[in-house]
Amino acid sequence: MRKIYKEEYQKRLDKITELFSDMVQHADELSTHRCPYKNRFDECTAKFGCRNQRKPSEDTKLLLCVGDDKLDYRSAWETDPVDEADIWLRNKPSDGDDISRR
Repeated sequence: MRKIYKEEYQKRLDKITELFSDMVQHADELSTHRCPYKNRFDECTAKFGCRNQRKPSEDTKLLLCVGDDKLDYRSAWETDPVDEADIWLRNKPSDGDDISRR
């Protein structure tokens, strides 16, 4: 096994820190207005109710997140656990209802 020198180890840590610092700063900025449960496909991965959840038009397992990312998302969280079926029923669009306008 090769010996690890403290100076070399620190040099590598500094390089990793430099590489990831911009990514971390961007993530910190996004976390102030984008819900951490919203994935890149605008689907909600939360296991609790939220007023920004909508039933998708397709048969998928995840609800849509319709939050506009302009508000503090944390106020949308419900404090009482809600049954997933209840969430789907509350957000079920009526006939002719355009889900994108909800």
